[in-house]
Amino acid sequence: MNMTSFLIYCIIATFTPGPTNIVIMSTVQQYGTKRAIQDTYGATIGFALLLLLSAILNSVLTTILPKILIVMQIIGSLYMVYLAYLICMKKSSDAGPRQLATFWSGLLMQFLNPKVVLFTLTVIPTFIMPYNNSAAVMMFGIMVITLVGFAAFMTWVIYGTLFKAFLQKHQRLVNLIMGICLMYAAFMIWI
Repeated sequence: MNMTSFLIYCIIATFTPGPTNIVIMSTVQQYGTKRAIQDTYGATIGFALLLLLSAILNSVLTTILPKILIVMQIIGSLYMVYLAYLICMKKSSDAGPRQLATFWSGLLMQFLNPKVVLFTLTVIPTFIMPYNNSAAVMMFGIMVITLVGFAAFMTWVIYGTLFKAFLQKHQRLVNLIMGICLMYAAFMIWI
């Protein structure tokens, strides 16, 4: 296995902006670092569960993959558009939907996030299974990938915390930009 390619793929897929990362940064801005970390823990557990499911069910998924991808594209795109709407319409005086900043919302979001689902469906069969199918190697791979994902989520928490004053001062513009990024991500699923 080419460990360099594996790590580059994991880092690019987890650190680049996506629905989870954008919501985490928005959560820091709206509710603070503590709430964002709760969301991050849920996102990390959801990420690990998806990786585990991908490893266990890979053989079954390959036979029904096209059907799953279409359903996930539809659900994921609609969810991303909904999140973009919530973020764009957010006013600084709004208390906002608290369900966006909990452990469970972070966990659930991973199962509705097409970027994460597609990543978890591809990383293990592409980088681990062709070289070693043992449960120990797959579990080690899942742990490494989960730690990379957690580092990515925490980077967005730290970024949101460090720039919180700036983000709050320019909240309307920041929310609009984050909403546009989510809309773009939802659109790119179909291209």
